[in-house]
Amino acid sequence: MLEHVPAQEAAISFLQGAAMRPHHAYVLAGPEGSGKSLAARAFVATLLCRDGGCGHCRDCRLAADDRHPNEFVVEPEGRDIHVDTVRDEVWRCAYRTAPEPGRKIFVIREADRLSPAAADTLLKVLEDPPADAVFLLMSARAHELPETVLSRCHVVTFTALSERFVVDALVAEGVSEVRAYLAARLAGGNLGRARRLVTGADGLAFREAAVAAIELATQGPPGALEAAEIVLVAAGEYRKGLKTELEGELEPFLDGRGRPEDAYRGAIRRIEERFRRKERRAERDFVDWVLLGVSSMMRDRIAAGVGGGIELLMNLDLEPRDDLAAVRAARAMAGIEEARAELAEDLNLNTRLVLERAFLRVAEIAASA
Repeated sequence: MLEHVPAQEAAISFLQGAAMRPHHAYVLAGPEGSGKSLAARAFVATLLCRDGGCGHCRDCRLAADDRHPNEFVVEPEGRDIHVDTVRDEVWRCAYRTAPEPGRKIFVIREADRLSPAAADTLLKVLEDPPADAVFLLMSARAHELPETVLSRCHVVTFTALSERFVVDALVAEGVSEVRAYLAARLAGGNLGRARRLVTGADGLAFREAAVAAIELATQGPPGALEAAEIVLVAAGEYRKGLKTELEGELEPFLDGRGRPEDAYRGAIRRIEERFRRKERRAERDFVDWVLLGVSSMMRDRIAAGVGGGIELLMNLDLEPRDDLAAVRAARAMAGIEEARAELAEDLNLNTRLVLERAFLRVAEIAASA
């Protein structure tokens, strides 16, 4: 499976060699969308598969979906990874017998978000690691990890993917070139995100909400409030659509009557908890995608307003509107980006109020034209 991770020859060559005699801890460092997640899944499969990551067996299939019983995935809950999470899902599990024969693999995503106490707890495990455990820390900001943690890990560096590579990859999968460019630019060169945009069930639903929101917000204050409402409704629908995912993730661990098998109750609990975290983030994530879509369309107005050609546009399939001059579009874009930053910084903020304030600002700027 490692052989199928694209455009990261140096990193993959290192991991292929490491799989023969793995060190106890690695940091996969590189920008978002560079292939770290794909490489991590392939490396986990290689470590758990009896045939070194064949890509076809049960171990490989489960590892590719982050559902292997011997794989423990840790993610931020809110802004940080808390000490209780590391204590319960890493420290305690590391010194227990693996659910199935073989290694235990601990994948810590966005590891730079470890709280100081969580990093200290992880450090204790890294200083005295169990012989059957391998730790993978993933981060787009590996330099923010404590030096005490970094010094006990092998760092594997991933480089950014070019837009051309993302487009070519999508075209090779049957996506039209225009749609591939659109997905690549909206996703900021993140291949996984771009692929989800053109193949996922929701597709570009977030951008449809963004188009409707801009149209309403530029009509005045009542439209701005309605824009906030349609974004929240669309986010709620997105969250509802996630529920079917859990059933599919649990299916391999249920008996013929659909009941959990005793040996996999721990794995089932971890999958359910990870799903609950994803569900809690779902609406906020969708709102951020909508605001990103709004911001990208404002950026296209700026590019068109200063005489830029199609090569500078992000939304290649949409004609940039000329209802806002470049300067006003820049002010509106700044307001939208401020809203994104607020929602990312404080998860306790009232999302509706943040959206209403952002779209009212757009309405005010439009009215001043």
